[in-house]
Amino acid sequence: MTKIAFLGLGVMGYPMAGHLQAAGHDVTVYNRTAAKAQAWAKQHGGKSAPTPAQAAEGADFVMACVGNDDDLRAVCLGDDGAFAGMSKGALFVDHTTVSSKVTLELYTKAKAAGLSFVDAPVSGGQAGAENGQLSIMCGGDAADYDRAEPVMNIYAKLVRRIGESGAGQLTKMANQIAIAGLVQGLSEALHFATKAGLDGRDVVEVISQGAAGSWQMANRYETMLDDHFEHGFAVDWMRKDLGICLETANENGASLPVTALVDQFYKDVQKMGGGRWDTSSLFKRLEKF
Repeated sequence: MTKIAFLGLGVMGYPMAGHLQAAGHDVTVYNRTAAKAQAWAKQHGGKSAPTPAQAAEGADFVMACVGNDDDLRAVCLGDDGAFAGMSKGALFVDHTTVSSKVTLELYTKAKAAGLSFVDAPVSGGQAGAENGQLSIMCGGDAADYDRAEPVMNIYAKLVRRIGESGAGQLTKMANQIAIAGLVQGLSEALHFATKAGLDGRDVVEVISQGAAGSWQMANRYETMLDDHFEHGFAVDWMRKDLGICLETANENGASLPVTALVDQFYKDVQKMGGGRWDTSSLFKRLEKF
């Protein structure tokens, strides 16, 4: 049994923490909305704490899955932050999708405090978290990654160290860039099929078995055709992620014309009132035309 703290119980963190407790670890959770942490503890048999620092006390590992750069700083730093409660030698694993800048900032501060820090953003969505089938891309010191990997494997189908601190976040940016183009392409294909008078389900049944097949096609085409978008990964969060991608590309010289265009299409979806819709709602935008 390992003592673990888990900070952030959104659609991803809630089931991830549950997998850790079910695997026999001693898990204490923290969530900004305390009632949710208490509900998790009641459901899974673990404990909840009122601050990140208290959740992290005595923990071997502190995992976090929160919203953005500012949220991550808030749970890490200050008198109530996790770093203040962690014992020397403890390891912080960040599953949040954030900028590589904040990752390097917190990695440096963790090292100065005698702590370890691994950036480990995830891909696989809510279903991946619930089923323990996430893909986790990591950055940080090799020895720290080796310590954390067995714990992450509890809710993952693949865990991989890509490089030094920040490499996990840069890999997640590549992931989001790829998804943006795929979802737009799938949306246009279904839109075209509909306008051509074809049955979208018949079309996907055929093309999904060839070179056009993808996770997005397999998992989203039916809900897209059914006009169902109240699920999955929210447009607001995708725009946050794509903003990080575009900012980083501006710094490193990468050219991301399609990503920039799709980001603006997501802006259109937000204007339609779809900020909390799934990212596949790009199809709904096209249906306006």
